[in-house]
Amino acid sequence: MSVQALAMITVTDRDALGAYREKAAGALARHGGSVIATDPDPLVLEAAIDAPNMVALLTFPNAEAAKAWHRDPDLAPVHALRNKGGKSTIVVLPG
Repeated sequence: MSVQALAMITVTDRDALGAYREKAAGALARHGGSVIATDPDPLVLEAAIDAPNMVALLTFPNAEAAKAWHRDPDLAPVHALRNKGGKSTIVVLPG
């Protein structure tokens, strides 16, 4: 069963995040993932943490694929770009 992941990012370095975005689609594809939607200026109704100023909705074939994408040691440099670009919270939602 497919799952979605919501990536909420508080951007601190737009250049680093731009470098991440250039590589993100390929990194997701390695584990069957893709981007459903992105919003560089989301409407935040409530935030217990720093309000994200960028969100992306991702899809994966299953939760194991999402975990494999996140834990893939070959993708560590790509994830490092995302983390250099801002503070992120990524939550997997059941399908």
